[in-house]
Amino acid sequence: MSFKISVAQLNFVVGDIAGNAQKIIHAAQTAYAQGARLLLTPELSLCGYAAEDLFLRPSFILACDDALKTMAHELAGLKDLHVVVGHPSGGDERSRSVAVQRRLNMASVLCEGRVVAQYAKRELPNYQVFDERRYFMPGHAPCVFEVQGVRVGLLICEDAWFAQPALDTQAAGADILAVINASPFHVGKGDERENAMRERVRDTGLPLIYAHLVGGQDEVVFEGRSFALNADQSLAGRAVSFGEELFAVAVAPNKATPQAKHGTVLLSATTAPHASLEADLWHALVLGVRDYVGKNGFPGALLGLSGGIDSALVMAIAVDALGADKVRAVMMPSPYTAEISWLDARDMAQRLGVRYEELSIVPEFEAFLNTLQSNFAGTALDTTEENIQARIRGTLLMALSNKFGSIVLTTGNKSEMATGYCTLYGDMAGGFAVIKDVAKTLVFKLALWRNAHDPYGTGANPIPERIITRPPSAELRPDQKDQDSLPPYDVLDEIVSRYMENDQSSADIIAAGFDKADVEKVTRLIRLNEYKRRQSPVGIRVTHRSFGKDWRYPITNKFRA
Repeated sequence: MSFKISVAQLNFVVGDIAGNAQKIIHAAQTAYAQGARLLLTPELSLCGYAAEDLFLRPSFILACDDALKTMAHELAGLKDLHVVVGHPSGGDERSRSVAVQRRLNMASVLCEGRVVAQYAKRELPNYQVFDERRYFMPGHAPCVFEVQGVRVGLLICEDAWFAQPALDTQAAGADILAVINASPFHVGKGDERENAMRERVRDTGLPLIYAHLVGGQDEVVFEGRSFALNADQSLAGRAVSFGEELFAVAVAPNKATPQAKHGTVLLSATTAPHASLEADLWHALVLGVRDYVGKNGFPGALLGLSGGIDSALVMAIAVDALGADKVRAVMMPSPYTAEISWLDARDMAQRLGVRYEELSIVPEFEAFLNTLQSNFAGTALDTTEENIQARIRGTLLMALSNKFGSIVLTTGNKSEMATGYCTLYGDMAGGFAVIKDVAKTLVFKLALWRNAHDPYGTGANPIPERIITRPPSAELRPDQKDQDSLPPYDVLDEIVSRYMENDQSSADIIAAGFDKADVEKVTRLIRLNEYKRRQSPVGIRVTHRSFGKDWRYPITNKFRA
């Protein structure tokens, strides 16, 4: 009965079916050499998660079917090795049209050249970033297969958040639950998963192994952190977060209860340390940038460095993700840029060793005003002139991106995205919004955390202290401060969190002690600026509700609660 189970906590690429297959084959060969007789891969590992409307293409499903057969053939010589592969399936008839195709979110068990068992996901999530009911039909039957005398019951991700699939698997004779997953990261999700899986262990009396994906895919990040729980709900081991690992779990008889109906198997593995909220956030943002840039083939990244905290934070993340040699910072001073902004931007660029240059936008700004002089005659200066400056900067950054191929990283935070404190086609112009889901108060916390840590060896204290302590300003008019237009950020962010992330009503927020005028202003701004957010770049999701797939409100909308 004693053997090893290995979890292939790997970073797959959506649509790279051949590459993903080879990655699984290599992991299987390595795990086998290390003594494993069962390899678990994450949910939909063969095609990558989530492939979205690629699932609707019959050619995509057929390519996965063919790759699965190739994998089974190439692994045939590894005697007694069982490999669980996540993949989509469209049934047996290769010629059926997509209109009648019964697509399943499937796990196949390969052993010695054959598919020896299959399981179709039963619970299809259709909330937050998930819309699996668009693509798949649910399965119904449990799946239990035997490895070295131990009966392993398969579940896929959402199945394990409900009691019945696990209970059905227990009733089918399982000694252990193996759950393969692709569960996007948000703050606190790792602990939520472990606690939810403890409930399944408590329900069934069975130990459990949770095999998880790692990597960035568009707006979502998967942090890995695979783990194993024993039948007493204790943690048997935990894999690293935000990194690839062949996570080995030893399986042995539970000599303390040899005659027990359940808990006859004892698991043990190494345990990676539990990280802080800020550390998890930092690593999620770094991984999100690295994979978006790398998987999409960009040679590097560039951004506008203003001397403010948002662009400073984004540049520090980018350097940790890509290396200083692939990051280019451009300071674009306007007539209202303070001297200390120049000095702080130069200081930070020097600290991190990135390519840095200064392009004054004063001549372009004056040219715009001269061109528009007759049209604007008799009107006062307002946000129009402020937006012109932002749009000049966006145009310059996009020109550099077009010429040299690097992606523009935008630097707006969640507080700005919520309230529209950003310029369409200006500071919103770019390809990837790194801190789009990071509230301003959290921006400060992350900056302080990064200055106190150097997780990637790119340099300590990358952000000058004055950038963190200065009152935030867009510097688009004389003596401008963010708080001239917005409530204090601690108030603003709490209102946004309650209203946007947790669906509290304005009345409930006011009843909780917030000023009525602040609540009405913030919620009004959130409603008014939907049209801007709909045109913003994709960005990294780090909360349980981000602007993007989590937030789907109509732009044209007259409803008021």
